Amino acid sequence: MTPKPKQILVIAHRGAKGEAPENTLGAFRLGLAQGCDAIELDVHLSKDGEVVVCHDFTLDRTTDKTGFIHDMTVAELKRADAGRWFHESYEGERIPLMEEVFDFVPPGIMINIEMKHSYGRKLEQALVELIRRKDRLRDVVVSSFDHKSLLYLKLLEPEIRIGLLYDANVVSHSGLAALTGLPVYSLHPSYRRIDKEDVRDCVRQGLQVYPYTINDEGQMRQAIDAGVSGIITDFPGRLRQLLSGAGGQG
Repeated sequence: MTPKPKQILVIAHRGAKGEAPENTLGAFRLGLAQGCDAIELDVHLSKDGEVVVCHDFTLDRTTDKTGFIHDMTVAELKRADAGRWFHESYEGERIPLMEEVFDFVPPGIMINIEMKHSYGRKLEQALVELIRRKDRLRDVVVSSFDHKSLLYLKLLEPEIRIGLLYDANVVSHSGLAALTGLPVYSLHPSYRRIDKEDVRDCVRQGLQVYPYTINDEGQMRQAIDAGVSGIITDFPGRLRQLLSGAGGQG
């Protein structure tokens, strides 16, 4: 009997970033509507200690306001329109809190939370407390380019799943995970930095492999052929359609 193909996760990068204003509930709603299995998003810490969903350190690029997120309270951040810059149909979208995302995204959908900065080890503490309070430990994978931040996160909550983000042509991707001395759940390399043999080796070592950010259909096909565990993409609908036509994977 032919074994069932391994499911490849459709991971909506900042939501359906290619078709909606990134890191908003509108983008997450569209990603879910397009059949994503997981949502990738980015977090910072507000002045009053709340976990805030936004990619940049400032509001400048993705809202109609300016200034550093960490210098503002939630009340101040919520005054910014985070949708109209993308399209008038998204006017009124607000920067979401991570708590609001947990309330919006159904349990069972993986949420890949990327920590952009530690803020003096305050973000890790706030994030762990929030995940516990919302009972979403089973749904979350936390990734970061700051691998020391992931170490601290693991010390706070040993059961949390962590993923290494990196853009480097390392000798051994599975070896990079081993070097941390931590139980790494997933690797999140730039798709340009990992090939089929690398992927196979990582999977054999029990690692999930989620390359970023693949939007071209040809490159999606290459990643699927390489055997990745999931694909981070701005166009989850495009990837879902491709997987649906490739023997029902995903």
